[in-house]
Amino acid sequence: MAIHEKLQDMASRREKFKQGGGERRIQRQHMAGKMTARERVELLLDPGSFVETDMFVQGEAPDFGKADDVQLGEGVVTGYGTVNGRLVYVFSQDFTVYGGALGELHSLKICKIMDMATKAGAPVIGLNDSGGARIHEGVMSLSAYGNIFYRNTLSSGVIPQISAIMGPCAGGAVYSPAITDFIFMVADTSQMFITGPQVIRTVTGEDVSTEALGGAMTHNHVSGVASFIAQNEEECILNIRRLLSYIPQNNCEEAPRTESREPFVRSEDILKIVPTEPNKQYDVRDVIHAVVDGGEFFEVHPYFAENCVVGFARIDGRSVGIVANQPRVLAGCLDINSGDKIARFVRFCDAFNIPLITLVDVPGFLPGTSQEYGGIIRHGAKILYAYSEATVPKITLILRKAYGGAYVAMCSRSLGADVALAWPTAEIAVMGPDGAANIIFKDEINNAVNPAEVRAKRTAEYREKFANPYVACSKGMVDDVVDPRDTRHRLIQSLQMLANKRDTRPTKKHGNIPL
Repeated sequence: MAIHEKLQDMASRREKFKQGGGERRIQRQHMAGKMTARERVELLLDPGSFVETDMFVQGEAPDFGKADDVQLGEGVVTGYGTVNGRLVYVFSQDFTVYGGALGELHSLKICKIMDMATKAGAPVIGLNDSGGARIHEGVMSLSAYGNIFYRNTLSSGVIPQISAIMGPCAGGAVYSPAITDFIFMVADTSQMFITGPQVIRTVTGEDVSTEALGGAMTHNHVSGVASFIAQNEEECILNIRRLLSYIPQNNCEEAPRTESREPFVRSEDILKIVPTEPNKQYDVRDVIHAVVDGGEFFEVHPYFAENCVVGFARIDGRSVGIVANQPRVLAGCLDINSGDKIARFVRFCDAFNIPLITLVDVPGFLPGTSQEYGGIIRHGAKILYAYSEATVPKITLILRKAYGGAYVAMCSRSLGADVALAWPTAEIAVMGPDGAANIIFKDEINNAVNPAEVRAKRTAEYREKFANPYVACSKGMVDDVVDPRDTRHRLIQSLQMLANKRDTRPTKKHGNIPL
């Protein structure tokens, strides 16, 4: 065969493999509101940057399948390319080829990409769309999953790992995304669950739909398994690109720096955001938008544990992770779910050299038997552990309430905050003035002719004497009380001062976070 014929043969083979399961199955994918594996990769990566690996990997037709059910590309597209000029590795499961089911060769392609990403120090992105394990491969398909889980774990904290659920993801397949740093889901077309509705109905008698059991909003709002929800695949992929702009390539690098941009909110207007009355609600996102570059905030887990807010922003062009109490929900109390949400985000930022800014307005831990029985002690301890363990620059700003153990948990000076600031509206105390007065002056109040008047008087005295930032400042627990209008300037100064921070911890294999 002449060279031109060989080249023609190669081109023909490539085109055949690019078609995956064929035109009919591609059309079916589109009719379901989904893109193909290759279309997703092309949208994710910079135009013309994708380099495919292992295109010609092909398994045998399954013993229990049709004779012509060939496994072109083994149901997954793998390779590397760039996002905004930065190297990333990607695998995209192809539902048109045997339902994207995972088997031995499918796993080998993914594992090779993961190994390459770790060696090169670049993020790995998995676009999941699979019917699950290849049953006809038996135990080999289970081993294939294990090989991926093992690499997810070894790479955790070394390179960013991002998962997008673009279709079904069931059984053992869910555990690879669960180990990764962030999970994106798409409304109406994404599902994740260990056991499907039919099995649940048979075993427990519960009748639940696929969407209610493992849909995008279920995992974004109820379980907290997913980090983001998008209305369609295009939005999902564009949000992955946006996330990548805030994070570094690996644990040895810094996040990319951009030009500093002023917020759209005037510094004078920041005085109107936080009410001086301790029990009035407000949206802490308004404070965030008022101090970060361009007012842009990329929130993580926006629908889960809404009593706290976490996400990425830039200040003076530097990428930062922001953690804040949200007074609009549960008065900003810490609870079981917020413990998990905050701790995981703090640990990600620490692993990848992203400074942490904590905005505090917390009245305490959420009371109640459901919280105590559910393990609020253990879950709350995760926040303490994560902040104490973190060695990145840590800046804390107390906006209003900072009471009791919840104040300590929100990156207080005693947990290693490098800079602790407070607004004049801050109230820092063991507990709220009302509760403190009821305990300290209990007998006087109970024996008074007018208990309400005495209670109000003693509450005001306690607030004046203890519930203000100057007492904490006098003890060195807070570095300074700042004018809210100077907040952005003080944060920039603090980040510049801490730019070369170095911190060490005792040598150990690893700690034992209270999981």
